[in-house]
Amino acid sequence: MNFSLKQLEAFVWVADLASFRKAAERLNTTQPNISSRISSLETVLDVRLLERSAGTVHLTTKGQELLVHARRVLSSTQQLQEAADRASLYDGVLKLGVTELIVHTWLREYLKVLKDEYPEVLVELTIDLSVNLTAELDARTIDLALQSGPFIESATGSQTLGCYPWIWVASPSMLGSKAEVQWAAADLARFPILTHARSTGPYQQVKDHFSGVRGLKLVPSSNLAACLQMTVDNMGIAVLPAAMVSDELCSGELLQIHYDWAPPDLCFEARFKPQQVSAIVEKAACLASEVAAAY
Repeated sequence: MNFSLKQLEAFVWVADLASFRKAAERLNTTQPNISSRISSLETVLDVRLLERSAGTVHLTTKGQELLVHARRVLSSTQQLQEAADRASLYDGVLKLGVTELIVHTWLREYLKVLKDEYPEVLVELTIDLSVNLTAELDARTIDLALQSGPFIESATGSQTLGCYPWIWVASPSMLGSKAEVQWAAADLARFPILTHARSTGPYQQVKDHFSGVRGLKLVPSSNLAACLQMTVDNMGIAVLPAAMVSDELCSGELLQIHYDWAPPDLCFEARFKPQQVSAIVEKAACLASEVAAAY
């Protein structure tokens, strides 16, 4: 009996995640299937690779030694695919995390490019706040995060995706006769200010900027699309990424408020951790950078 690449893949992921359950989730299979692959690999090699105790998984001494070789075999397989220049040979799942701004700008085009380039790769999409995507990236429940900074620590791999400015907007009826004049902080504070979620940098920046203004009413939302719609519906004024409101500005549903401060630009990166079993991740990050630049 010979061992298979799927068995080596299961071994590497269980070792990296220290969990049969997490490895099964990562490989889109069942925990019994992962256990079977590991058991079969141990039988073929006639060695104990992993030990389970008190709900945790540990590599044996021999397992630590053979893990290095398992990684090399999988890496060599990827290099063979690259040398053959056959993108269609890549298969599996890319676990992709994105923030909402990406959804409302160039995500659709990016997914089309990914599909054209790697037709056999399935994309499993997570849409969340950047702070949550960082936690998922650290836990390796996603492979690639298209997210905004600032970042507490740099990722092992990253590609720049560009920066997006914020602007102040309101509905025409909300602005009235002040559509063309310069606003002061006290003018903005007369209205509910619709902002990003409390846990985000932009919310805190808005709150700090208006800290000395009396009567301020901040209305945070974890969903920028809902915040945009509330602004169109005359429920307050908002500071939103300019890229998100371009259509509404063109149609006249929203007008820009002339105010001399906005939160710092949102700067995005495609971020990823070391990947021993998926060469597609770095390639997907490079494609994201290309699509973002074209946008």
